[in-house]
Amino acid sequence: MAPSSFELILVGFILLLPFLYETSRTFRYYFKFIVYYGIVTFTATILIPIFLLRPRSLKNLVLSSYLCNHISFLLGLRWELRGREHLNQDVACIIVANHQSSLDLLGMFYLWPIMDRCTAVAKKEVFYAWPFGLAAWLSGLIFIDRLNSEKARSVINTASKQSKDKKFKLWIFPEGTRHNTGEIHPFKKGAFYAAINAELPILPVVFSSYYFLSNEEKRFDSGQVVITTLPLISTKGLTKDDVESLMEKTRNVMSKAFHATSTEIQRALPSARSYIE
Repeated sequence: MAPSSFELILVGFILLLPFLYETSRTFRYYFKFIVYYGIVTFTATILIPIFLLRPRSLKNLVLSSYLCNHISFLLGLRWELRGREHLNQDVACIIVANHQSSLDLLGMFYLWPIMDRCTAVAKKEVFYAWPFGLAAWLSGLIFIDRLNSEKARSVINTASKQSKDKKFKLWIFPEGTRHNTGEIHPFKKGAFYAAINAELPILPVVFSSYYFLSNEEKRFDSGQVVITTLPLISTKGLTKDDVESLMEKTRNVMSKAFHATSTEIQRALPSARSYIE
């Protein structure tokens, strides 16, 4: 039986994919994100029945990470962890990390088997992106309404107290929104109020610059990211009056690590130079 027109078009498109991938930066940009989101969505779908057997268990996040770690390889991303000894301590703490892209999730997948008992705070819009949102909720993620600061603060304070009582780590992006601009932007106070209220230490985690990614230029190349975990910052004895100084201290040490690792990559990889400079 002769192939249909649709089959011929499909075969032609498949044969054309490698050419488009190699020659079109825009095509490669969208193709990589489609692969990324597609695999995450598929993985979430097949895991939901398992997660229903143990809803809100943090072990679900570790399982998800094992199944999604290969995505980085497919996208040409390589993660390098420094300061592992700070990350795998069996202590309750609030992790604060810089936020550059949705690709941060892949870095978190890389870290979750090391962190083990850890959950994250995410904007409530993520929950409605099913099936991923449902899988995330079943895995114990905590959702906040960023437009309602009072309610969001209350949710984070409650989560931080649970973190202390149940001895797990709570991951927060204090910048609030994603910024892939080659610097760490000013922090919001919520994570630091929560840390002081619950007397939890701050654990800074720094992703080096995403020089390989540009939404404006529609560029998504292969790249290397250094993840630096810094020593715990104690909040013992601090009060609400110390929030500003704690926030600035944390941002300063993170900015120093960010620029150091980004500069290191710049020297090692000439392709990173134009972005970092």
